[in-house]
Amino acid sequence: MEFENLVKLIQTVSDSELTQFSYEENGVSLCMKKEKKQKLITVENTAVSQVAGVEINGSCLETEEAGKEAALSGNVVKSPLVGTFYASPSPEEEPFVKVGDPVRKGQVLAIVEAMKLMNEIESEYDGVVEQILVSNEDVIEFGQPLFVIS
Repeated sequence: MEFENLVKLIQTVSDSELTQFSYEENGVSLCMKKEKKQKLITVENTAVSQVAGVEINGSCLETEEAGKEAALSGNVVKSPLVGTFYASPSPEEEPFVKVGDPVRKGQVLAIVEAMKLMNEIESEYDGVVEQILVSNEDVIEFGQPLFVIS
C-alpha cells in the first residue's frame, strides 16, 4: 500500500465510529485500534470529557492535550474489565453515586456490562467521591480510572 493511501486510511478510521480496523494485503497486515483518551475539566461542578487518539500496532499517536493528563490525587477506583459503564441500575433510576457523595468500602459505585453480564463495581475505599472520570454508557478499558475517592 502506498504511503498516501495509508495516510488516507488512517484519517478515515480516525474520523469514523470504528474502534478497530484490520487489513491484510500481500502478506502485510495492518491493525488500527481507536482508544478514547479522556481529560476531565471541571467548571462549576460541570465535567467535560475531551477525546483524542488513534492506536496503530500498539503505539498511540496522541494530540498534545490528550498526552498531558493531570495526575489524579486521592484513591483511584479503576475498571477491572473492558465493557460499557453504567452509572445507575437502570435508565430511569438515579446514579449509584454523585460527586460529593460519601461512600463506604464495598458500596456499589457503578455497573460495567461485559459480554451481556452486569458486573458491579464496588468502592475499594471509604471516603467522598471527588471525581467521576467517565460518563454513562462510555466504553471503558481494563485498568481505566473511573472514580477518585478521598
